[in-house]
Amino acid sequence: MPITPATAMHSPQSGTTEAILLELVDEDGTTIGTEEKLAAHQPPGRLHRAFSVFLFDERGRLLLQQRALGKYHSPGVWSNTCCGHPYPGESPFAAAARRTYEELGVSPALLGEAGTVRYNHPDPASGLVEQEFNHLFVGLLRGPLRPDPEEVGSTAFVTPAELAERHAKDTFSAWFMTVLDSARPAVRELTGPAAGW
Repeated sequence: MPITPATAMHSPQSGTTEAILLELVDEDGTTIGTEEKLAAHQPPGRLHRAFSVFLFDERGRLLLQQRALGKYHSPGVWSNTCCGHPYPGESPFAAAARRTYEELGVSPALLGEAGTVRYNHPDPASGLVEQEFNHLFVGLLRGPLRPDPEEVGSTAFVTPAELAERHAKDTFSAWFMTVLDSARPAVRELTGPAAGW
């Protein structure tokens, strides 16, 4: 499999391009090895560590992002605020904060753990498979967004009613409802009953 910009990173020290590695885990979330990012997503998929972030504004609206059209996996679809994979040895919390800043140009004002969820979601459009042990995070966002156009096509803050309307007409990532439903108890605790989550 050729290395593409989506599956590789440049090493300034050596001047070479290195494959991005993910942590492979067992069903309990214990690290058992590493695998190159794209290879881990080839059918039937290798179970690996991931994270999903849900950030809310002061009105209790969820920040959605539309994935950039140039992404190798699920391009152009709507999904949660940020999601990705920790580097081997990187804590999911640190990875969630890092990628939120890299993708959206803003750091969460508050970020808390919201449990984990394990799922297996094939993506019919790409043929790739999400076999993930996903660490969930919820938090608050203050300050203007500065999305990286290589990562993010568009953003939107939505209420639960607006999300339902958008979900009925737009295409969302295969994992979106699984991770949102798993994070809902922590979302409700963060946003309060008036927000309606």
